[in-house]
Amino acid sequence: MERVLLEPSYVLHGRAYRETSVLLEVMSRDHGRVSLVARGVRRPRSRLRALLQPFRPLLLSWSGRAGGLMTLGAAEPAAVPLDLAGERLMSGFYLNELLLRFLHRGDPHPQVFGAYAQALACLGDGAAAGPVLRGFEMQLLAEAGYGLNLDHDAQSGLPLDPDGRYRYVVERGPVVADDADDDTTFRGTELLAIGRGEFDGADAVASARRLLRAVLDHHLGGQPLQTRRVVRAMRR
Repeated sequence: MERVLLEPSYVLHGRAYRETSVLLEVMSRDHGRVSLVARGVRRPRSRLRALLQPFRPLLLSWSGRAGGLMTLGAAEPAAVPLDLAGERLMSGFYLNELLLRFLHRGDPHPQVFGAYAQALACLGDGAAAGPVLRGFEMQLLAEAGYGLNLDHDAQSGLPLDPDGRYRYVVERGPVVADDADDDTTFRGTELLAIGRGEFDGADAVASARRLLRAVLDHHLGGQPLQTRRVVRAMRR
């Protein structure tokens, strides 16, 4: 029997379970993704009902058999809830979906947890969503074992030429582009800036978004992210 006490956590997703319970997917600092059943929290007088929501820093306690569905024992607020609305709220849900799609249950990633908490804090403070999301995507890919080569030509091994044109080949890196521009073609200076985490200005954010979308889509096996669909529908 495994028992965990007061683990820093965030709720990523929840759905109704039986008459009064909820199934939760949470991201914890030291235990990674965990599936929990929160019994009785849908009862009208449950004090946990409003607490177990996304984007709230929590301290959770649970127990159960390792590798199985855990039972929530207690939940406490760890900090003031974040105030996300509009585009920043959708950005938060996008981060949650990325974590659900990329991370395996029971696989701890404390650095991803820290990057996620920092990204939410930046969004809550009113930071522009684009640079925040691109920085988190880079960290998530690196922690998941899919880090990007953004400093040398994958074919020749030579450092990238800032004035050169490159096609980014997922799982290899940049190679010299000899044909027309498309969504996988970038200037060397763009790739070097992305590698340094420099997302200053609309053009830099757009280039990073184009590259990271291609890489994420590849590793997701072409299965679309639902939050992207929602955002597109909202903009119509």
